[in-house]
Amino acid sequence: MKKLIVPVLSVLTIAASSCGNGSASTAKDSTTVKTDSVSAPAEEAASTDNVLSDAEKTGGWVLLFDGKSKDGWRGYKGKPTETWVVEKGLLHCLGSATDKSDKRADLTTAKEYESFELDADWKLSPKGNSGILYLVTEEFDAPYLSGPEYQIIDDKNFPEKLEDWQKTGANYAMNPPLVAASNPIGEWNHTKIIVNKGHVEHWLNGQKTADYTIGSEEWKKNKATGKWKDAKGYGAAKKGHISLQDHGSEIWFKNVKLKELQ
Repeated sequence: MKKLIVPVLSVLTIAASSCGNGSASTAKDSTTVKTDSVSAPAEEAASTDNVLSDAEKTGGWVLLFDGKSKDGWRGYKGKPTETWVVEKGLLHCLGSATDKSDKRADLTTAKEYESFELDADWKLSPKGNSGILYLVTEEFDAPYLSGPEYQIIDDKNFPEKLEDWQKTGANYAMNPPLVAASNPIGEWNHTKIIVNKGHVEHWLNGQKTADYTIGSEEWKKNKATGKWKDAKGYGAAKKGHISLQDHGSEIWFKNVKLKELQ
């Protein structure tokens, strides 16, 4: 694994990269991307955003983001969430002109979920880097040391070479995306993540980008030979939080909703 290791000071030992390279015990959470805050014109959510239809309500869907507040969310392990703001119906992670990853927090659900379907719309800034993590627990320094990650990154313009398993829609550092399905930077994308008793699917703009089963022989091989070989807690939890990654890059979310599966 190469090219995306950036050292960072931590109160503990240097941990694994979430969107970078290196072993789980020695790399940073992910590649630092230096971006200016508010790199795209402000826009406003539509009146139809962040609401549930009657059919969705009947079907068991709940909003994780109501378009008005961060209710139901907190910083991972209680870290402050000033880098996340709600504006004009959008959940906005503010960019940073310098690396402040040790001061930033992944926005994490207060509740834990086991089997579920998660939908979210997102838009990423140029050269940006982020992700959605699930089955996250809080025994570790960062969400990626327990929760698998749905990778979100600027595949075409990221300033460093990307391995296939680092591209949008991947099961980060485990399974490269099955297809390239992201829209151009500046456009909205629709993500679906299905976790059902250990079987996981990633979907992007209507196309399946990952399909794997936690604990399968293929999964064990990928873990044992890859980035997470030394991360004992990675993929171990059957139930956990959902985290939106704060990587110092601007990203916007809306229509974040979830349905628990029986």
